[in-house]
Amino acid sequence: MLDRLAGRFLILLARLLTGAYANWVGCRPEPQQRLYFANHSSHLDFLLLWGLLPPALRYRTRPVAGADYWNATPLRRYLIHRVFRGVLVERNRKDAGDNPLAPLQAALDAGDSLIFFPEGTRSQTDEMLPFKSGLYHLAQANPTLALVPVRMENLNRVMPKGELLPVPLVCILTFGAPVALGEDETKAAFLERARQTILDLRA
Repeated sequence: MLDRLAGRFLILLARLLTGAYANWVGCRPEPQQRLYFANHSSHLDFLLLWGLLPPALRYRTRPVAGADYWNATPLRRYLIHRVFRGVLVERNRKDAGDNPLAPLQAALDAGDSLIFFPEGTRSQTDEMLPFKSGLYHLAQANPTLALVPVRMENLNRVMPKGELLPVPLVCILTFGAPVALGEDETKAAFLERARQTILDLRA
């Protein structure tokens, strides 16, 4: 109960600071397993996306985040594990044979939805970075999974990389129509098409 209250408080605070609202243009918030993939420019990104989902969906949706950042302090560890139920990825792998997507696949196999940032790191400008291969491999391994693009606008201005305090500004999260990996579609073609779906979403 305390963990959920902490989550609600953080959602309320983030929404008060940003005025964020959801714009569902290509799908509706339905009880369906999904992978929400979005552009990434701020530490507020997954909190707002997670917080704008209806509660029934929110608590079956887990953000994917870097273990190096979120395990760095006791407070961050509490938030990511207990409040957000995040799926942590080791970005600095010691063994090249380790599969960084294994924790994500385990969460999907358990029936959870995911919030995923295919750029792999936060962009320091308005320009979205090229997508890394993770989204392709997850789409390939989970052909029935709904891959929902989300365009997050103004988050990089609210809390730019390197800044500690957010600047109040209205943010819009636009949810598009699900995409799927095409038959015989190459990795490069799919990743560019998925990236373009986010670029094409305008509030």
